[in-house]
Amino acid sequence: MKKFLKSIRWLLLIASIIVIIDQLTKYFVRQYLGYGETWAPWDWMMPYARLLHIHNTGAAFGLFKNGNPVFMVLAVIVSGVIIYYYPQIPKEDKVIRFALSLQLAGAVGNLIDRIFFGRVTDFFSVGNFAIFNVADSSITVGVFLLLVAVWVQDRNEKKKMAAAKLEEPFSEPVNETGSEN
Repeated sequence: MKKFLKSIRWLLLIASIIVIIDQLTKYFVRQYLGYGETWAPWDWMMPYARLLHIHNTGAAFGLFKNGNPVFMVLAVIVSGVIIYYYPQIPKEDKVIRFALSLQLAGAVGNLIDRIFFGRVTDFFSVGNFAIFNVADSSITVGVFLLLVAVWVQDRNEKKKMAAAKLEEPFSEPVNETGSEN
């Protein structure tokens, strides 16, 4: 068990820091903005970027409203898979490890809201884009980083395979009797 905990310590540290930031920002929004209330430091920013306190019982972008029980189960499953899979990733794959930490943080951050409040607190409102929070951002950036890292890794593997094929020595042609010409 000690070895396993040591193998996931960075995962837990990074995820914990992000969960704390997520929960603190949601706490301040719940404390200082009434539901539906909007705030921006300057009036000219209001159409572009603002804080808007809303609740979400569904998934990202307000999809699947009232799906809290399903998303709670999914968050637990995803978190478990990340915690299980993380130690199997080579330490050199830092971007993939960081991406999984971000995804775990996002899943846990929103799971905490669903457990304690029955809904997720969202508050970042940018233009006409869906309203989101730190946990949502963490998941999004984590998925993006994971996709890029896997793509780069795949591309590098293909380059190595192509280079290895070019380096293979050319074999001498063999005649029908099996001896070289």
